[in-house]
Amino acid sequence: MPITDPDTRVRLGRLLDAVEPLLAQLNQSLLVAREPDWTASAFRWQRRQTPFGSVGELHAIHRPATLRLEDLQNVDEQKRLVEANTRQFVRGLPANNVLLTGARGTGKSSLVKACLPTFRDEGLRLIEVDKAQLTDLPEIVECIQHRPERFIIYCDDLSFEQGEGAYKALKTVLDGSLAGQADNVLIYATSNRRHLMPEMLSENLQASHQDDGEIHPGETSEEKVSLSERFGLWIAFYPFRQDDYLAVVAHWLRHFGADEAAIGLARADALRWALERGSRSGRVAWQFARDWAGRVGLS
Repeated sequence: MPITDPDTRVRLGRLLDAVEPLLAQLNQSLLVAREPDWTASAFRWQRRQTPFGSVGELHAIHRPATLRLEDLQNVDEQKRLVEANTRQFVRGLPANNVLLTGARGTGKSSLVKACLPTFRDEGLRLIEVDKAQLTDLPEIVECIQHRPERFIIYCDDLSFEQGEGAYKALKTVLDGSLAGQADNVLIYATSNRRHLMPEMLSENLQASHQDDGEIHPGETSEEKVSLSERFGLWIAFYPFRQDDYLAVVAHWLRHFGADEAAIGLARADALRWALERGSRSGRVAWQFARDWAGRVGLS
């Protein structure tokens, strides 16, 4: 029913004028990110929903993974490269963004996580970012670029499908925008794809060649390569040989308290375990050792 009384309309107008700035202030307060617990050594970027929209925040992880670099077996060269690059970074020296690619289960993600306990006391902090939130990377960098700690932004199992636009935000942070790169931020990413995007046979048809034989790849291929090239350090991981796999199995069995005799007896079971899964890798070795330790504990 319309309000016809002039005095009532005036009072309502004054009430709305008084409430409007309060609503704006409430809206602004709800959309302001809460200060994270900076005493933590690991964080996860998450978006919090509010009645007025979503806001991105760093959520502290108070019990991060405790994997050590010495626990990673048969990836000595990869471990040396990552450890050296991270040491340069935490000591304020030039260092590169890192892309770890290759066979599944061979230690790519574990190697990144193992850097945290190794360099935590030197100021290293780890931020886990899901691929779906890569568009928030500029916002994340803005939150941490003036902090005294050294931050590695960690993107696990990174890959893009045709048409996805999140990789553009990643490219911007890797190379820096007009604002320049933050001195205390690096990106470490793992992927099963060397160029982070699927490669199609049709892209070869886009290539052209000159009369002198020089080959020019198609624009699609150039776009894919341009993203991976922004990582200064590429580190490849390869499937384990049988002896490598058994060596990792032995390491983890010792971790769970097995003696050398028990390790020898477990060899055939370990090979059967890998055969059933169609893979010989550090992850499969760890899973077998856990299963073995559980069965021994029950018996």
